[in-house]
Amino acid sequence: MLRLGLPITVLVVVLDQLSKWRIEEFLRPQGVTETPFYGTVPVNVTPFFMVVMAWNRGASFGFLNQAADWVGWAFTALAAVVSAALLVWMSKAENKLLAVALGFIAGGAVGNAVDRIRFGAVADFLYFHWGDWFFPAFNLADSAITVGAGLLILESLFKRPGSSYKEAP
Repeated sequence: MLRLGLPITVLVVVLDQLSKWRIEEFLRPQGVTETPFYGTVPVNVTPFFMVVMAWNRGASFGFLNQAADWVGWAFTALAAVVSAALLVWMSKAENKLLAVALGFIAGGAVGNAVDRIRFGAVADFLYFHWGDWFFPAFNLADSAITVGAGLLILESLFKRPGSSYKEAP
């Protein structure tokens, strides 16, 4: 099922990097050339959605964001190992839904790893809020991981315990 999942992985990485590049250029303060950069002004899109520029050196939801630099490199190495394992799993996937789910997850992991390698931090820019409730800023790679995880759960719900099923090629 690599023929299905791998193009999804590549597409997610490309779209993630393009979206980050565009937002970085849009929100980059005038005269600032280094990345990551700070001091941007959020852009209100709707009463509950803003485009912001946030740099996450840690894990999900900013966990370990202020940790030592080696933590980011450890996350990058972990993403590489997980992505390789997902590709092996994808090559053995027995159905299309599983291959698609793994493609989304692998693409998201690689997209964020590319940021860590290039900038030492992951670029997050989608920020949803409602009153005092907010969700931490995220990006397309994070969205792909979430969609992939949801599809993985969905796929597991339709798989009968103790049975192996395959779709026709």
